[in-house]
Amino acid sequence: MSLIHNIALTLIKTVGHVTAKSLFAHFGSAEDVFKASVKELLNVPGIGKVTAQHIRDTDALQNAEEQMKFIERHNIQVLFYTDEAYPYRLRQCIDAPVLLYYKGTADLNHPRIVSVVGTRRATEYGKKICKQLAEKLAPYNVLVVSGLAYGVDVAAHKESLVQQIPTVGVLGHGLDRIYPHLHKDIAHRMTLNGGLLTEFPLYTTPDRENFPMRNRIIAGIADAVVVVEATIKGGALITAEIANSYSRDVYAFPGKINDIYSEGCNFLIKTNRAALISDSKDLLYYLGWGDVAPSQKTIQLELPVNLSKAEQKIIDILKVRPTYLHEILSQSEIAQNKVAIHLLNLEMQGLIVCLPGNLYKMN
Repeated sequence: MSLIHNIALTLIKTVGHVTAKSLFAHFGSAEDVFKASVKELLNVPGIGKVTAQHIRDTDALQNAEEQMKFIERHNIQVLFYTDEAYPYRLRQCIDAPVLLYYKGTADLNHPRIVSVVGTRRATEYGKKICKQLAEKLAPYNVLVVSGLAYGVDVAAHKESLVQQIPTVGVLGHGLDRIYPHLHKDIAHRMTLNGGLLTEFPLYTTPDRENFPMRNRIIAGIADAVVVVEATIKGGALITAEIANSYSRDVYAFPGKINDIYSEGCNFLIKTNRAALISDSKDLLYYLGWGDVAPSQKTIQLELPVNLSKAEQKIIDILKVRPTYLHEILSQSEIAQNKVAIHLLNLEMQGLIVCLPGNLYKMN
């Protein structure tokens, strides 16, 4: 597979991510797309004469060669959406970038990824939350993602580095620059324990329209999005909305009702767009990561001897694997109204945990 052709495919003005994937699927490779005639290109659904002519006449290949020189000189990885190293969570999203540029050491397919977003004018309250969040997540083998912007973003990155948590910044421009420039030092430190990620090629400036596109990567690459502080019209709410559309879990820290920088979080919670978390432990609970860090010794749970037959049947089901409520009903053959009572009793005893979506697992 030709890397230059993969890059060139994303440099054609009238070819977006969905169209590029259609072309790739039709011809089998980016190289064959550029070898195709106008007539062959027109056979691809969604390709018109203008786009076909752009592909044939474009100087994208020459521009891609220039990109390659910089990439090789600065040890940048280029991840095409079919590559194994491409973030698999992001690949599930219909509008995922065809190609990503990445400089760093972290695995973008890390087993646990949390994106942290918020206002660019973080208060001491927001910064304190970022600090506590990093401290609680540190033992749990987590990768933290944010946007390297002022405020909550950079606070999340800084606190992650303090706790030696790998952290990745998603950029709204090319890797030939850092914006804001003030964050150049922390960006360098992130490449040593985390990384910098962008879909934008060299010489792309940090224009306003790039940041909503950047936000969809922040939302799609993670298991969950945490909103720390946000105004009602902030970019963090856009990220939360995108995360919801991707079926990602969204969590928000509440704030005072008259605080402009908590207005967005309170709105997300009030409209059921985000689950309320008041402590980092809540996040760990909701995500099913438990109260015991993986690095700590696991203590074998001893079940009480006074479980009813129905409760024991449920326990036996959950010992195999985490199970949804409808599956418990089917496998246990216990009446629905009684299952709810048994599940609540087991949860109150600390034997099982209920996760979002009525998914139950052993505690």
